[in-house]
Amino acid sequence: MASYNEPEVTLAESEGRRVLVVDDNVDQVLMIATLLRQAGHTVESAYNGQDGLKLAQQWKPDVVLLDIGLPGLDGYEVARRIRADPAMAAMRLIATTGYGRDNDIARASEAGFDGHMIKPYNMDALESLIVAPRA
Repeated sequence: MASYNEPEVTLAESEGRRVLVVDDNVDQVLMIATLLRQAGHTVESAYNGQDGLKLAQQWKPDVVLLDIGLPGLDGYEVARRIRADPAMAAMRLIATTGYGRDNDIARASEAGFDGHMIKPYNMDALESLIVAPRA
């Protein structure tokens, strides 16, 4: 699983992505969405797991930035449901979380995440995870 240590790939080396941001912290979503739009990405957002899953099914983003600690349907379950749906198999899932221990990273990988970003974000590292090809 990719982490914030991956080699940098810049937007100049790629094209903008369709990014879905799912997080229950509204202020954080607004800030990240603004920065991602400034970087050339198209962004949609949801504030809970159920709405995030529904939007992922309808909008088919390239990348989902998915908070783990969501109320109700947590990020692990959202990731598992996305991975179980062949129509969403190509989505790149990046866990965005305050949980950064080795077992947290392993649990995210087992749920189907492609990358793991610990909050607060390093925007250069986040951009690298967003534009990296899905393995």
